[in-house]
Parts: sequence; structure tokens; C-alpha cells
Amino acid sequence: MAIRPANCYTKPGGLPVRPERLQKYMARAGVASRRKCEEIIASGRVKVNGEVVTALGTKVIPGRDVVEVDGRPVEPPRQLVYYLLNKPKGVLSSVSDPRGRTTVVDLVNSPLRVYPVGRLDYDSEGLVLLTNDGELTHKLTHPACEVDKVYEVHVSGVPSERKLDILRRGVRLEDGLTAPARVRLLREAPGGCLLEVCIHEGRNRQVRRMLAAVGHEVRALKRVALGPLRLGGLKAGEYRQLSPAEVRQLKESLRGGKAP
Repeated sequence: MAIRPANCYTKPGGLPVRPERLQKYMARAGVASRRKCEEIIASGRVKVNGEVVTALGTKVIPGRDVVEVDGRPVEPPRQLVYYLLNKPKGVLSSVSDPRGRTTVVDLVNSPLRVYPVGRLDYDSEGLVLLTNDGELTHKLTHPACEVDKVYEVHVSGVPSERKLDILRRGVRLEDGLTAPARVRLLREAPGGCLLEVCIHEGRNRQVRRMLAAVGHEVRALKRVALGPLRLGGLKAGEYRQLSPAEVRQLKESLRGGKAP
């Protein structure tokens, strides 16, 4: 078929470009997660060089093959950008909102289109990563990634050591047993205490549900770290670009010390 690429393609200037799987190419272009891209391909919404493609094994060569999703050309960005935002409460961790509410994308003045990596509850605050690096987003949000997410949590009451041990072993929720968490008491606070909770799963409102399961309501929740990234002194609503060293450290943390 005409859409099948050669084993490699040589750009003007002599640099070889090797083919990659269509779903990976689409994910790098920011279309969706790799798994969601597979669904989009299977549904017949993707064309390569003008032909509808539904086979997940299809490969394309960046810079030569033309990929369209729903009739619109897509290609990975030539420049990758990475922003660390301190999300305030009352801001959505999404690209847009049909009800006109403020989103994390609204707070970042980027010349390139960016997307939030994962989600942070509407009523929570703290570290959110935004980028146009689809491959990194896929890895960070994949269940097998197990990147640490650290939260400072103000709860009502003071959990007993027995309850803290339950959190550390794993809590039975309606969607199954959670992975063990790292939990420590930071200090007592008015009406309750401040905990540090570290998890690596990404279930919906997981920290809140875990603490509710042991009888403690979350009054405030703030994400302070994601892998090697730290929120630092950023105020609510402020953001900054990651340094090249931070990007490298983040990628290395996902591959056992080897950048992807």
C-alpha cells in the first residue's frame, strides 16, 4: 500500500529519520494518550497520506508522511516546552471548560499550545506540569510509571498510628486496594493536623478517599512534588519554565536513570 514507509527516510542534509508507530506519533503530536490514540485509529478517524488507516501496527516517517485526524493534519511540535504551575483552588486541570471556568492553561502564557499532565482536583492546589511533549505525558500518566506524587494534607483530627499504618499498607476503596503510601505526621494544626502523603497511583481524588476511609476529612490538599520536581517558593497562580536539567532529571526518573 502507498502508506507503508520505507525502513528509513533521509532528510535533506543527510540525517536519517526512522519510522515510528502511528499511535506513538499521534501521542507525540499531543492528540491524546497513546492508548486513546489507538482507539481513534481503530475507529477509522485517521488518514495517512490520504488513506484511512485502522491497523495499529502502521508506521509513519515523521517529516515525510502526512497524518490527519478528523481531516486535520497533525504533527509533533518542533519545539518542546515544559512549565511548572502552582495551581490555585478553583481552577480546572484541563485545556478548556464549556462552562467558562478558569483552567490551568489559561494561567500559562505560552507561545505554544500546552496540556496539563494528569489532573489535580478543582478544590486542591499545588504543582501541575504543562507541556506539549506528548511522549513524556504518556509516560508520566501510564499506570506502570509509578512516579511519586507528594501532597501536604490538612485533615480534621489526628490519625492514630494504627490508621497511619493502614494508609501505609494500602486502603480498600470501591475501586480496589490502593498501593502502599508513604505517610508521616508533620505537625498538629488547629482542629486537626498536617500530613505528608506520597502515592504513585493516579486514581480520582485518591488521597481524599484514602483519608476518608480511615475517618479523617481532608480540609486542604496541596501537591508539592512530582517525581524530582518541587513546587518550591512559587505562589498560587505563578509558573515557571523547567530548566534543561530538570527536564533531563524527570525523564531519567522514568527510565531508571536513562533518559528516553
